[in-house]
Amino acid sequence: MTHHGLADSERTIARCRIILSVAALIAVYIDPTLPTLTRWLPLTGGPFMLDPLALAVMLSHLGYSITLYLLERWRVVSVRRIAIVSTWLDVAFGAAILLVTEGANSPFYVFFAFAVLAAAFRAGLRLALMVTLSSALIYLGLILVSHPWGLTFYIMRPAYLTLTGYLVGYLGEQRLILENKLRALEAATQREHIARSLHDEYVQALAGVNLRLETCRQLLRRGKSDKALVELTELQAGVNREHDELRTYIRSLLDREATPGRRAAAARTRFSVRAQFDGSLPLVEHALQIMLEGARNVGLHAEADSSAITVEGLPGEITIRIDDDGVGFPNGATVPWAIASRAAELGGSVRVGDHPGGHVTVLLPA
Repeated sequence: MTHHGLADSERTIARCRIILSVAALIAVYIDPTLPTLTRWLPLTGGPFMLDPLALAVMLSHLGYSITLYLLERWRVVSVRRIAIVSTWLDVAFGAAILLVTEGANSPFYVFFAFAVLAAAFRAGLRLALMVTLSSALIYLGLILVSHPWGLTFYIMRPAYLTLTGYLVGYLGEQRLILENKLRALEAATQREHIARSLHDEYVQALAGVNLRLETCRQLLRRGKSDKALVELTELQAGVNREHDELRTYIRSLLDREATPGRRAAAARTRFSVRAQFDGSLPLVEHALQIMLEGARNVGLHAEADSSAITVEGLPGEITIRIDDDGVGFPNGATVPWAIASRAAELGGSVRVGDHPGGHVTVLLPA
């Protein structure tokens, strides 16, 4: 179980422990029967009456429950340490409550069952069985020491506890197995998403860099150093842009809280895409990347219900239009940087407009 999952589990267990402690205190107070396992402790009892020793034990458990809740809430002690210590303290308190309240209506069984349930919830079958056997042996030991002539009458209670502990531990183990499978599936899905993003964007960008470096080499071989310098300058700008985008992407992987909201916003908009043009590989690559960046901007920021992306190949140039029915651009808004830098790299231009919705027009020389 992850640290976050363990913290949530301990918080839930702590709240249930407080509820159990208060409910048991009320139940013992109104219980009309006398304790039967106090051979050497002359305890009193009856309806609306509590022996001072029984009251001390019940109040101690209530204080223990509140203390664990506050320690977990204030994070004074690590969650794992709280889980280890409280597992066996729950058993010890169950035995103490058994000693001072055992009778026809005693709530001690619920305390042992709670210890078993908490153990199964935390660590599965193995710890649940350890807690179950410990609780059953403690109960049998108290019977043999304090009330041996009633062994045949009480023997089924630890048997019931053992059966309950095994079933609860099995269910807890299956829960942990399902959680591990779910985490594995989520990790595989995230790895696939990251690999697809790296391949579709950054690996393709590296391939484009390789092609442009080959162009520079050919220009230098022909003695056209001026053109090679221009090509290298544009290539440097493109590498800087991809570096910034990669850094932004890496940061987005760490921004886990923002991911669900971004996905919900992106799923709202419906896109209509129409494209027909021809050109060289760098031109096609930049045009497709501009379309992709425009679609992402609309999905994440425009709050639009629909958007249309069209690409038309005209003599001497390519026109890319990205229109949506969203909130539009604010007054004085600048051109989206990723789109503008790609257009400038090819010697193109970008215009933005609104009223109503947002409109981006990109002109690229063919």
